Amino acid sequence: MRPLRIHKEGKNAIISLTLLLFVISVIVYFFSPHDWLFAAMLILTAVLLCFVTYFFRNPVRILEVNDPDFIIAPADGKVVVIEEIDENEYFHDRRLQVSIFMSPFNVHANWYPIEGEVICSEHQAGRHKGAWLPKSSTENERSLVVIKTDSDRQIAVRQVAGAMARRIVTYAKKGDRAMRNTQLGFIKLGSRVDMYLPIDTEVFVEIGDTVRGNENIIARLKTK
Repeated sequence: MRPLRIHKEGKNAIISLTLLLFVISVIVYFFSPHDWLFAAMLILTAVLLCFVTYFFRNPVRILEVNDPDFIIAPADGKVVVIEEIDENEYFHDRRLQVSIFMSPFNVHANWYPIEGEVICSEHQAGRHKGAWLPKSSTENERSLVVIKTDSDRQIAVRQVAGAMARRIVTYAKKGDRAMRNTQLGFIKLGSRVDMYLPIDTEVFVEIGDTVRGNENIIARLKTK
């Protein structure tokens, strides 16, 4: 059994939470007249620490593919959108949107779905509506990463904050080389990842399917 790996984004959060719960437990122990209250506090502390540690897990996933046009799932979660849309924030053309909703129980690391050059990486402030809502893609806090593949196709990955997520971390920078098996960012708590693909992309998943980031092939770009 492999040991649980903690993501670097979670280390400070776990340390801070541990210190806070320790202080609260000490206060309850010395000032509460009821033993059951201290016992309940210990149980709550254990549950919270276990959940936060589990949330920030960072599994090792290495996927070998022999087709550079394969698109790999950038996140864990459920496919909630597969539809043609008018993408008006970057491409200003017709695109195929594929969206993956991540619950608080999913791994929240995000991976590059394909190799190429990062030609855009930008963050935009916004609201914090439920990530499952259609308007969250354009109204919530979000970060956009656009990748130009070696075959000169462009796809976009948008990290979208949810109702509970308050921080999007994006490692991708303009000019970087997007590499398979490499993380492009991390979103804290419930959220979603949208992909905007060329309209002729062949999609292998359906709405309601559960996918795992950097593990499942979800689509393939058509060769020009």
